[in-house]
Amino acid sequence: MLQRCVFKTMVQRFHSGRRDTWRFPAALLYGHGAATHRHSSTDLPDKEQTLIVVKPDGVQRRLVGQIVQRFEQRGFKLVGLKMLRVSEDVLSQHYCQLTSKPFYPSLLYYMMSAPVVVMVWEGHKVIQTSRVMVGHTNPAEAQAGTVRGDFSFHVSRNVVHASDSLEGAQREIQLWFQGKELLNWDCWDQTMTCEE
Repeated sequence: MLQRCVFKTMVQRFHSGRRDTWRFPAALLYGHGAATHRHSSTDLPDKEQTLIVVKPDGVQRRLVGQIVQRFEQRGFKLVGLKMLRVSEDVLSQHYCQLTSKPFYPSLLYYMMSAPVVVMVWEGHKVIQTSRVMVGHTNPAEAQAGTVRGDFSFHVSRNVVHASDSLEGAQREIQLWFQGKELLNWDCWDQTMTCEE
């Protein structure tokens, strides 16, 4: 809604001759190829990518759209998205640090019980911000307004996974996505929301 209002105001000011008031993105005025300088992922300060997984309980409860919406509204760019039934091999690599835990077999069973939705989000400090948005692993300790605080019931059904570090995000993204599955595309609003 806000984006529509801003866009409408920009168009009105542009057509009324007040072009000096707003810098109208060249790609919107003249087409995608006309922008003299477009931000690519490497232009953004502190640009990172993170892996977000909507777990089987989130998919079964049809929460995918609400979770995607939260990340879009925060201003992050979606560069990878797929729905799949995850294999035991991928899970054993993803949860390699948990294989000796007594709950590991039930974790595998749960993660293979229904499809998951896997996403890669890109943006300024996206890893740290995503962890805050997702909330504490234990829903009982997650704040209201976080994904887990709003939607989770139990630590074993906490709706979503988010990478916990830069190294972890890089490892997880390489595990879940092949390079060609991630799209490098120009998101015009990044010129408005990120400082150069």
